[in-house]
Amino acid sequence: QVQLVESGGGLVQPGGSLRLSCVGSGFTLDNYAVGWFRQAPGKEREGVSCISTSDGSTLYAESLKGRFTISRDSAKNTVYLQMNSLKPEDTAVYYCATAVASSCWLRPLYDYWGQGTQVTVSS
Repeated sequence: QVQLVESGGGLVQPGGSLRLSCVGSGFTLDNYAVGWFRQAPGKEREGVSCISTSDGSTLYAESLKGRFTISRDSAKNTVYLQMNSLKPEDTAVYYCATAVASSCWLRPLYDYWGQGTQVTVSS
């Protein structure tokens, strides 16, 4: 059974950092494209970043480049999202998702989703 569990969210002050984790169980994450998405209240779910399986290439939402970094840890079957210089507008529920594909994309058209983790950026 494919399962994804996100963790690492919380309350952080503007300018702070968080690292989100997405742990896969029942399958090997290295064989899947993995994406991070977020959804703020009253807004549509938007793509944040993703990482491919074929060459480990990554994509980022244009507005987040330079602040967020996605990475894999094969030994831990985990994908991380390092978020730096956080802003109040980064407040949202963050989801990871996987797809049986070699390349990734930022549209929320993935096969499996985690339950999400809340990130709140506020002073």
